Amino acid sequence: MADEAALRALLLKGLAGDEAAHRAFLTEAAALLRAFFRNRLRSRPEDAEDLVQETLVALHTRRDSYDPSYPLTAWMYAIARYRLIDFLRRAKKRDHASLDGIDIGEPDPDYEARDAKRDVTALLDQLPEKQRKAIQLVKLEEKSVRDAAAETGLSESDIKISIHRGLKALMRLMAEKGAT
Repeated sequence: MADEAALRALLLKGLAGDEAAHRAFLTEAAALLRAFFRNRLRSRPEDAEDLVQETLVALHTRRDSYDPSYPLTAWMYAIARYRLIDFLRRAKKRDHASLDGIDIGEPDPDYEARDAKRDVTALLDQLPEKQRKAIQLVKLEEKSVRDAAAETGLSESDIKISIHRGLKALMRLMAEKGAT
């Protein structure tokens, strides 16, 4: 298995357009992820392999989000951890008894989603336009920072700063809303 520096070099070459390096990165990452998931899902090896594949897809599609100033494996394992959390949530929901497709004791998912969307929209409307647009493009529409910058005419660093400040403002607004 490749070490941190070798993996990072492969990813950076892949980002520069070297397809063979990108394939090699994904192959090496798969070996690390397989060990990561198998250690956490010992009784479910078939699920571990599914999570490896899901995480590889996420690494591939989100590779532009990697910041070379941070350790590569930290970024990789953070994505893997989120995939594992999502999997465990889905598995927990499947274990509940169901009545007409809705888990007993659980809120109606359609109702909850509508409320959440309404609440998020109301909170976003309170932000300055630049922050609102940056959050909407990158966090809600899942566009890259580069694409958001191109769409808005702002610099990539301005998009990142707007997202950071906007999320901070949203947290403050949610705390104020929760206190009332």
